[in-house]
Amino acid sequence: MMCSIIPPYILRRLASLDDPAFASAAQAARASLLVDRPFRSIREGEAAPPTAPPGSPRQPGAQGRTTAIARPLADPIRSVSDAGGSEELPGRLVRSDENPTGDADDAAVVEAWDGLGHTHALFRDEYSRASIDDDNLPLEATVHFGRLYDNAFWNGERMVFGDGDGQVFTRMTASLSVIGHELAHGVTQYTAGLEYAGQSGALNESVSDVFGALVEQRTANQSVTEATWLIGVGLFTDDVEGEAIRSMKAPGTAYDDDILGKDPQPAHMDDYIETDDDNGGVHLNSGIPNRAFYLTAEALGGYAWNAPGQIWYDTLTSGTLSATVDFAGFAESTTDAATQRFGADSAETAAVIAAWRTVGVTKDAPTARVTPGPADLG
Repeated sequence: MMCSIIPPYILRRLASLDDPAFASAAQAARASLLVDRPFRSIREGEAAPPTAPPGSPRQPGAQGRTTAIARPLADPIRSVSDAGGSEELPGRLVRSDENPTGDADDAAVVEAWDGLGHTHALFRDEYSRASIDDDNLPLEATVHFGRLYDNAFWNGERMVFGDGDGQVFTRMTASLSVIGHELAHGVTQYTAGLEYAGQSGALNESVSDVFGALVEQRTANQSVTEATWLIGVGLFTDDVEGEAIRSMKAPGTAYDDDILGKDPQPAHMDDYIETDDDNGGVHLNSGIPNRAFYLTAEALGGYAWNAPGQIWYDTLTSGTLSATVDFAGFAESTTDAATQRFGADSAETAAVIAAWRTVGVTKDAPTARVTPGPADLG
């Protein structure tokens, strides 16, 4: 399954432009949509798309969950390849552990290499995870994919980055939150295996936004109040009236532009969008759980990768999530995770409960399934 960062509604808006000044951007968007088309729609009666490509050598088990085996927390094994404007993967290897300074003058190569390392460091150092599969999976990326390709994606095995059209979008490696976001799709692939459709798909996207933001915040040593809570800062050119492609703090406010239109993400269940497009609105409705995470972090203060990130990580790796879990089920699971780690009467659990209430997912406190937590197990 290909999980991409730029939503199809943005690309379609660009593809429909008839302004000669943006002819190059319109053409690039149309070409990008053709690349993405096989992965985009759910038709009535069709099964939801799988989280990873069938037959992938690293595909998780039937329930998409990892086994609880302690792995050595090694340094990242990284490689970056250059597609050279083609759509052939993986492309020419240009940087690896055997050649760690390769193509030092290519910004996309450097950004991809560094982003792989920063993402690996978050999961290893904060959550004791041995790479995205918890078994020291090598992290692989391809840059310069396609001609003016307006997207970046995780294809179940590697990260792939386009260079953008130069009018609306810049290179996709320019945003660390994007790199963290795409690799986090891999973490979800090897843990909860959330189906990429409807509410479980929106949660899949939201989890990637959460950890993408945390990679960026941790690398910059930003507290909850210092962070922008924006996903994709640096992707837009100066011609766009917008800060990023999504805001976790205030979904629906990331951009408001004559060319792109207004950010359509909802921030509350009252505005939930029912659609068959984009695998059931996975990039749209992810704004609701995104805001729930932000509200949890805001209530607790400090660094968001600590308690809030730990709760979301515990939830993702708990082994209790259904692959088709909805928002209410995820709210219940995060409440359970907070209770297990911090206690039912803790500020952390109270923050999680209040956050899901505020975005309208729950009216009453989610019911925690109280089971022995790490403290109880020693």
